[in-house]
Amino acid sequence: MLISAVKNRIIALVGPTASGKTAAGVELALTMGGRILSADSMAVYRNMDIGTAKPTEAERKGVVFYGIDVADPKSDFSVGDFQKIAHRAIDETLAEGENIFVVGGSGLYVRAAVDGINDTIPAGDESVRAEYGEYLAERGAESLHKLLEEIDPETAAAVHANNTKRVIRMLEICRLTGRRASEIFAEDRARGPKYEAEFFGLYMTPEVLYERIERRVDMMMETGLAEEVERLLADGVKPGCTAMMGLGYKETADYILGKCSLEEAVAGIKINTRHFAKRQYTWFRADNRIRWINVDVMDCTVLSERIRSIINGLNR
Repeated sequence: MLISAVKNRIIALVGPTASGKTAAGVELALTMGGRILSADSMAVYRNMDIGTAKPTEAERKGVVFYGIDVADPKSDFSVGDFQKIAHRAIDETLAEGENIFVVGGSGLYVRAAVDGINDTIPAGDESVRAEYGEYLAERGAESLHKLLEEIDPETAAAVHANNTKRVIRMLEICRLTGRRASEIFAEDRARGPKYEAEFFGLYMTPEVLYERIERRVDMMMETGLAEEVERLLADGVKPGCTAMMGLGYKETADYILGKCSLEEAVAGIKINTRHFAKRQYTWFRADNRIRWINVDVMDCTVLSERIRSIINGLNR
C-alpha cells in the first residue's frame, strides 16, 4: 500500500558508499510509488555485481531500476552515455505520472541526470589521449594524477588516481580548452538544472561509516569478489580498462595477477574506499540543495518516513 500520494517528483538520494542509499531508495519507491535511477558509475556494467554492491533481484523488491547492467565492461562507457539513459528514464517515468528516485554516490552521474552536462565540452582527441597514455605508461598513475593536480587541483581532488581514464579526460579538457575543467563544469552548473529535484544526503560519522565499509569489503570477499574478477579477466576484460579501475576490482585483479597478496588487496580496498568516501562528501557538500540526514542509527524504514514527511511538508 502506498503511504504517500506525492507523485511526479524527482528525488535524489546521495551520499558516500556503504551509507545505505539503495535500501532507502527501494523503501521510498515502495511507500511513495516510483522507480529508481541508479547513479553509480560502476553499476552500469554487466557481470560486475559483487564489487559494485549491486542490489539483487530480491533486494530490489520488484521496484523498476534504470541505469544498471547497461554496458559491457570491455567497452567504453561515458558520463554522456549515462546522461542519455538517465534523461530517457526520467522523462518516461514523469510522463507516466510516477516519482523517480536518483540514487547513487557518483557525483558526476547525479549531476548529469538532474542538471545535465554541457554537451559543448570538447570531444576526445586521440593524439592528446595518446600523449597522456604514454605519460601514464612511463611514469605511472600517481604521477599522472599529480600532473592534473598541478593544472586543476579542484578536479584532481574529486578524481581518484586509479581512475586513469577519467584523469586523462580531465587533462584532455584542460589542454583542448586552455582552461581548468573545474571552471568549465562550474559554469555548466551555473546554467541551472535541467530538472527540478529534491536532494537528500545520507551522512554518517566517520567511525560508523568506516566500520560499515570494513564489513562490506569483508562480505564482498566472502561472497566471491575474487571469483567474479577472475571470471571477468577470463572473459577478456583488460586489467587496465575503465571497468576494472573500480574500487575492489583493481586491487583484486592485482592479487589474481600475482602483484600482491590477498591480505594486501583487501587492505587496499578498505583504505581506497575510505578515501573515496571522503571525496564523495567533498563533492556533495558543495551542493547547497542537499538536505543532510544523519543515519548513524537510522534504518531505511525510519529514514524513508523522515524523507516522506519532509516532502509532504513541501507540498503544503
